[in-house]
Amino acid sequence: MALTIERVTEKLKEKFGDDILDITLNYDFMTYTLKRERIVDVVRFLYDDEELKFQFLTTMCGMHFPDAKEQLGMVYQLHNMIDNVRVRLKIFFPLEDPNVLTLTGIFSTANWMEREAYDFFGIKFTGHPNMKRILNIDEMDYFPMRKEYAVEDATRTDKDDTMFGRE
Repeated sequence: MALTIERVTEKLKEKFGDDILDITLNYDFMTYTLKRERIVDVVRFLYDDEELKFQFLTTMCGMHFPDAKEQLGMVYQLHNMIDNVRVRLKIFFPLEDPNVLTLTGIFSTANWMEREAYDFFGIKFTGHPNMKRILNIDEMDYFPMRKEYAVEDATRTDKDDTMFGRE
């Protein structure tokens, strides 16, 4: 019998009931918002469970919500390739404590994705084998994807904003 998202939700609720903060369906993606400290346990369960078999990490990326109490977050998208079922996991945490456990022990592909999240958002992954910048220079002292930085350089004089529908 093919795996359904209802069955995934049922199994997750049985195993991690109080650790699941929210469950929503967004654009055919079931999204589970979890307590940060349980992310590795939940992913390991989704990976190892004989019925679930979420053994492909599609995406992992950082998020920044400057007006929220817990400003930083991570999104993980997992795929069960056998039954073609996908899930999204989210965790949130304060800017003052940007530490998350690494998933490199489960998915080796998490290595570069975690380094990218560190490089652009300043999210640090505890237990990561090589936690350093991957795309920006090591000397960079800020995290450019956080929304606290201007999208454009206000000092530029070499562009004509009327070309972009702005006056």
